[in-house]
Amino acid sequence: MKTVSLLRPCGDENGRYRTGVALAACGVGVVSFDALLVRLCATDGWNVSFWRGLFMAVAVSLAILAECRRDPDAFAGTRTIPLLATSLLMALSSISLVLAFTLTPAANAVVILSSSPLFSALFSRIWLREMAPRRTLVAIAVAIVGVIIVVSGSLGEGNATGDALALLSAVIIGAHLTLLRRFPGLNRQAAVAGAGLFMALLTFPLAQPLTLSASSYFYLAIMGLIQMPLAMVLMAIGTRYLPAAEISLFLLLETFLAPIWVWMALGEIPNSTTFLGGFLIIATLVVNSLLGLRNTKAAF
Repeated sequence: MKTVSLLRPCGDENGRYRTGVALAACGVGVVSFDALLVRLCATDGWNVSFWRGLFMAVAVSLAILAECRRDPDAFAGTRTIPLLATSLLMALSSISLVLAFTLTPAANAVVILSSSPLFSALFSRIWLREMAPRRTLVAIAVAIVGVIIVVSGSLGEGNATGDALALLSAVIIGAHLTLLRRFPGLNRQAAVAGAGLFMALLTFPLAQPLTLSASSYFYLAIMGLIQMPLAMVLMAIGTRYLPAAEISLFLLLETFLAPIWVWMALGEIPNSTTFLGGFLIIATLVVNSLLGLRNTKAAF
């Protein structure tokens, strides 16, 4: 009897793969504004995490209510424990990363975050018995070289606590993407709304949410109402079409894009290594995606 790998779900494989690539790329494109928005908020990580979580919970909950009015059975069969676990992991990874951005140079945080594909591949192997394709493992290795090139000039400037938080975020991202892969029927919008609620609840005791400037609230609203909900939903839905390791591989794009947005908005000009490493990352992702499309055509 022929078996079908988790990496090759039945259906229009070529179309599914293209959909997954598009969702992951768009999600990371949106999330790449994270470092810039955190900088523009001009407050500490606890305040950013609280308001981002609260705004995100409100925005996605409104979308859920609209969907339920259109289709009352939209959330039928949602499993509570996996939903809560996924939401909690999303919240912890976001809080850890925001704090890392405030405690260590963004370049340090991003290069450490680039290890998330390794953890995704590891957790997928342990929990799902899902072996990442060799092309993805090679792409991870090559892309990490690109990331190292990007940040090669600033790795010595970090703070140990911030670096540790960035590593923690990478581990948790690998875990939550794998969990989403394990439960493809889990409602992604509900998971993101729950993540926002957890973020607000966990950070409220350490935040001072009513002491910020008007401009801080403006950027927090953009982050919490638009940027983070959209990015999380896009990447979460992408796990229905791509393995967790491949989804997290796209996160390496943030290493290249984040400094570009800061340059355009704040005038901090990236050095030549940013462009060199960024080119390597993008080229690696393009080649990996093209190989994935070719393999899905050959498999069916």
